Amino acid sequence: MSGRQSTITSSPVASSSDALRNVVLVGPSGSGKTRLFDHLLATTTPGYRPPARGDERSTQLSVAAVDSGDVIINLIDTPGYSDFVGDLRAGLRAADAALFVVSAADGVDAGTRRLWHECANVDMPRAVAITKLDAGRGDFESVLTECQEAFGDGVLPLGIPQLGSGGSLDATIDLVLGEVHDYTGHDRVVRPTGPEHADLFDTYQGPLMEGIIQEAEDDTLLDRYLEGEQIGFEVVEAALLKAVAHATFFPVLPLSVATGAGIDVLLHLIEHAFPPPSLHPLPRVFTTQGADGPLLTADPDGPLVAEVVKTTSDAYVGAVALVRVFSGTLHPDSSVHVSGHLESLSGRAIEGHHDHDEDVKVGPLSSPLGETLRPKESAIAGDLAIVAKLPTAQTSDTISDKDMPLVMEPWDMPDALLPIAVRAATRADEDKLPAALQRLSAGDPSLRVEHNAETSQVVLWTMGQTHADMVMDRLKDKLNVDVTVEPLRIALRETFLTGSSGHGRHVKQSGGHGQFAVCDIKVEPNERGAGFEFIDKVVGGAVPRQFIPSVEKGVRAQLEKGCVAGYPMVDVKVTLFDGKAHSVDSSDAAFQMAGALALKEAAAQSGATTLLEPIDLLTVTVADDYVGAVMTDLQGRRGRLQGSEPGTQEGTSVIKAEVPQVELSRYAIDLRSLAHGAGTFTRQMVGYEQMPGNLVKERVSTS
Repeated sequence: MSGRQSTITSSPVASSSDALRNVVLVGPSGSGKTRLFDHLLATTTPGYRPPARGDERSTQLSVAAVDSGDVIINLIDTPGYSDFVGDLRAGLRAADAALFVVSAADGVDAGTRRLWHECANVDMPRAVAITKLDAGRGDFESVLTECQEAFGDGVLPLGIPQLGSGGSLDATIDLVLGEVHDYTGHDRVVRPTGPEHADLFDTYQGPLMEGIIQEAEDDTLLDRYLEGEQIGFEVVEAALLKAVAHATFFPVLPLSVATGAGIDVLLHLIEHAFPPPSLHPLPRVFTTQGADGPLLTADPDGPLVAEVVKTTSDAYVGAVALVRVFSGTLHPDSSVHVSGHLESLSGRAIEGHHDHDEDVKVGPLSSPLGETLRPKESAIAGDLAIVAKLPTAQTSDTISDKDMPLVMEPWDMPDALLPIAVRAATRADEDKLPAALQRLSAGDPSLRVEHNAETSQVVLWTMGQTHADMVMDRLKDKLNVDVTVEPLRIALRETFLTGSSGHGRHVKQSGGHGQFAVCDIKVEPNERGAGFEFIDKVVGGAVPRQFIPSVEKGVRAQLEKGCVAGYPMVDVKVTLFDGKAHSVDSSDAAFQMAGALALKEAAAQSGATTLLEPIDLLTVTVADDYVGAVMTDLQGRRGRLQGSEPGTQEGTSVIKAEVPQVELSRYAIDLRSLAHGAGTFTRQMVGYEQMPGNLVKERVSTS
């Protein structure tokens, strides 16, 4: 049972891990998910008043711990928009079950399918809440059929809605108990079903009972049911818990986020049929040296292993962390070890998430209720808490005992694919920008910060335009740093198209020792990717032996600077064949300058040089309906199609194409529009290729 009753100022206290339910709310924007979150808080917490939200879209996690019956429910509201899949995955990591919200008015669209697959990818137990039945545009049977077609036969209703004459959700039919839950009055009234409901039970009850018992994997119970034995409600409820925990059976409930009808039934489902932490598989752990760690169980007396699910920071409050305790008990003011090994365990470099290990003292613990924080005495295995004074903690860090440091296997971080180049608005902003970006990326692994030395730009790799806008807003509003967006520069290369020759003469006389060096070179294109090759064919000592390396050094320096548009020059073969020297005035520096001048003269000859552009291999996954539009668009971006094949998910295709990077700066936005939100892609650089002449002229003229 749960301990002390919570209020808007006091934390709920769980007496054991089995008295906890960690539930993440998942659903597309506009499904009513956040209003449902508010209803659940208002129903369970005396004195709680939901904030006025209007039509604004959720852009970050919101967490609340509430009492319901004999359990404590940690509710996690996640953003539904695809730009914030990073927060969605963090919410899934913190939870043991998901409440998947589908709007009857909107049905199952590409965004809904995407979110369902996010849950399925981590084997998350799920129940489905169908909302907006009273919107006048939705039909329960139709949206139920859509869910079953999209998500499988395991989607079965526990209740059937009954709409009133005005379209409101007046009642629900409980298919397990055979009851009518009437919401037409101020309080719910429960009464037996009548003959008028017989057809509903004939249609839905048999498949429901068989589905629960089969997915509970209880052969004895299945035999009893098939032999016609009347199965008691407590037995069915226990089987329902097993079926849901297996993530193969997905009960469906109708409810109204406008009136709260059905909320009480939903809470009962969460209490009795959603798995506690002990029934949900826990992530793997490793030692800080990378060896396998112990198998975790949700035991408050076990070794401390907790994870930073999310960090937030601003200029005034500082850093706070949402922490899920998987094993042991976390106490305020205790000394712990914090490990961050996201780079090494994920196998990729992530700006702001370099590997680190340190011993720290935990600050106060709090229990969240939306934006309200209530003091918390401790957090046992399976619980969530807000932890203050973890200034260096980053999202996905592991908190463990100092005497047994451990690292949890990180969850899969999304690839940020929309680049935004920024620069500080003022000198003061420039001084503050590095630390601000470090704080943002530490809390948001879906944001990747690139300091591109070649283009001298700071590039923020984001999940989409909405994510980019949010990052800009947080920089300004939370961290007091103002930035401006500038055009993204692509790292091009220069090279020679044809053979050419250059004469470099560097002569200066201003009293005393002068400077004298002359060299003649022949320049040829080298094979693509072969790099720079320097050949010495000087005869007769025209260039003294000690100065031949000086010519090469000068040529190399000019190659780095470029000769045409300021980009590095690659894949060239330079032959030094003649020159002149002075016994007194020639020097290393003079021949370096002569070599550079000779290369520039060779490059200045008409038609001798061109630009190379980087090429990416794009792998695009889209619904079959949009394959044609996506292929046409890729060809319009000068892409070379490599073909397509069926995707791993039914009804999808995978398209591969090689596309110039200069054509891809806004592709994350354009693909979302082309594929109606149903497209994803990855990109990998595969090399450089010659840029078309008309584009070369544009680049050279603006360099």
